Amino acid sequence: MARRDSREAMTILEGADMLRHLAGLLGGLILACSPALALDASGILPAVDLRSEATAAARAGAPLVVIFSRDDCKFCKAIKRDYLLPMSRQPRHRDRLVVREVRQDSEQVLTGFSGEKTSHASFARSEKVKLVPVVAFYGPEGKPLAEPIVGARLPDFYQSYLDDGVEAASRKLQKR
Repeated sequence: MARRDSREAMTILEGADMLRHLAGLLGGLILACSPALALDASGILPAVDLRSEATAAARAGAPLVVIFSRDDCKFCKAIKRDYLLPMSRQPRHRDRLVVREVRQDSEQVLTGFSGEKTSHASFARSEKVKLVPVVAFYGPEGKPLAEPIVGARLPDFYQSYLDDGVEAASRKLQKR
């Protein structure tokens, strides 16, 4: 009798493990298939509609911060992971800063600042982005509000470059 009870308990435990495994797979599939949750590993959303994203940022008193990157760019990944994502989560930026990624090597559809349909790669070309990373600061009409940060520069000062760019762009927005 004890042996039968122990076999039944093992069967129940195996079934529970299988359900947990299936639930994890289902959750992963839902996240993978949801474009609204299409974050890359860095947590930065890809740009979809630059005009509406820049307008939302301007309403909050901040520029639209765009990182131009490529999938094979290790410096781009480091800047997103080490600087842009933490900055966007800081209390002073969390509810106002809009950070988006434009992939120089992607044909993903994008709505530009004038409402035109384009791709990430075409928009990067139109902005004369040749080497990445580039971090740019835009207003609602698509006009640059501060000097872009080109390249990875010195890691010890990169946060200062970002802070200066956001502050300069925010001041320009307030003068409008």
